[in-house]
Amino acid sequence: MSLAVVKSRAKLGIDAPEVSVEVHLSNGLPAFNIVGLPETSVKESKDRVRSAIINSYFEFPARRITVNLAPADIPKEGSRFDLAIAIGILAASKQIPLEHLDDYEFMSELALSGDMRSIEALLPSAQACAANGKQLIVAIANANEAALVESLCVLPANHLLEVSAHLHQRTLIQPWVTSVSHSQYAHPELREIIGQLHAKRAMEVAATGGHHLLLSGPPGTGKTMLASRLAGILPPLSNSEAMEVASIHSVAGKGLREHIWSRPFRAPHHTASAAALVGGGGTPKPGEISLAHLGILFLDELPEFSRSVLEVLREPLESGQILISRVAAQTRYPASFQLVAAMNPCPCGYLGSKRCVCSLDQITRYQHKISGPLLDRIDLQVQVLAIENQQLLDQEVKLDGDSNEQIQGRVCKARKVQLRRQGKINAHLTSQELNQVCPLTQEQKALMDQAIDRFGLSTRGFYRVLKVARTLADLAEIKYPQLPQYQEALSYRSTIDKRAEVNY
Repeated sequence: MSLAVVKSRAKLGIDAPEVSVEVHLSNGLPAFNIVGLPETSVKESKDRVRSAIINSYFEFPARRITVNLAPADIPKEGSRFDLAIAIGILAASKQIPLEHLDDYEFMSELALSGDMRSIEALLPSAQACAANGKQLIVAIANANEAALVESLCVLPANHLLEVSAHLHQRTLIQPWVTSVSHSQYAHPELREIIGQLHAKRAMEVAATGGHHLLLSGPPGTGKTMLASRLAGILPPLSNSEAMEVASIHSVAGKGLREHIWSRPFRAPHHTASAAALVGGGGTPKPGEISLAHLGILFLDELPEFSRSVLEVLREPLESGQILISRVAAQTRYPASFQLVAAMNPCPCGYLGSKRCVCSLDQITRYQHKISGPLLDRIDLQVQVLAIENQQLLDQEVKLDGDSNEQIQGRVCKARKVQLRRQGKINAHLTSQELNQVCPLTQEQKALMDQAIDRFGLSTRGFYRVLKVARTLADLAEIKYPQLPQYQEALSYRSTIDKRAEVNY
């Protein structure tokens, strides 16, 4: 029977559904048809596959060739099916044996010469292949990426002839041994920043509980430097988290991350569009919020972003995912990121000093570029003050505070407590869970009652103060937050929430 079935995988967001490449040779006028919802790039495989087979010294069948990519309801895109189609044609025409095809999955683009080329978004396919108990045959350029999946046997090849020799059991392809390093990026030290002890404390709290952070202050006070050092005190990614983050980068067409166990840090420019942040396009791809999944999204000069762009962040900040809807399909990407933003208090940046040249109307319009609902979702709102003259004039090299390693140790220890207690970090606690882990005494209720009126806390803002207090208690290694923890948590809500009370 002139029929062969070869396994491959499609790309559908960060999922990789199995695709059966069914090749049938029949009598009739020579023709080559591909069916099963192929897009243009898949239809172009016909010419690449024909030339690759001929230039590899095989016989291209002068018969009616029908290739079905099943299931037919999944869109097929890209050049990832080239190798599977070529193997299917050779197997259906009895030029390679059929016996062992079920043991493998094939994913690679073919050059006209028969050389194998790398494809995008391979890592999700490699994970699904491993879960299915198959071996994966790919181009050598994709071998390191596929080999990140520890339970997967990756067989890399340079040419279609090598794959044929392997299937004939003449010259076996040796499994790939990964050369990816487990080293992490060496982040700059937080203690290198002069002063700013209050802001550094807020950074440690944000890292411990996974809280969103807003830094507000005059230009040149170290807001951007502080934000760039947050990744250095966060816990490293676990293996499963690293695979999830690497999969998103793979699907986005960015290849293999250089330091895959370090948390991602994304800092888009303020001219970025809403689609650049949340993802999109005719064929939806991940945006910056998904590329920052399990890491940090840093928005510098926050009010300079378009308000419509900032508003699209509100839902992902709560849900930890983004659903991109198109006519053909819906694609869901994870987006559990930690938002860190920096801004000046007014257009000139020097609000409250003699240098400020802004009118009250300019200050109000500038601060109201950030909506109340978005601010309400930011747990820590910290004022970064100008550095004192004496600190600037002291030219001795001084490291102010603990090292990244020491801070990271405290962060990891507190996070382990959180995971043991509730199975998640404090930033993800629900209101019902907070009532259990943050029971309020009468004294604490009186304090929070005053704070709700003074700061105008919404229901969401109230519970976010409880989350921060819970994190401060974990850092202090006490069972429940006490009055000092609630007072410190409230001190982180006073920067922007009182923007209507600007003294001018």
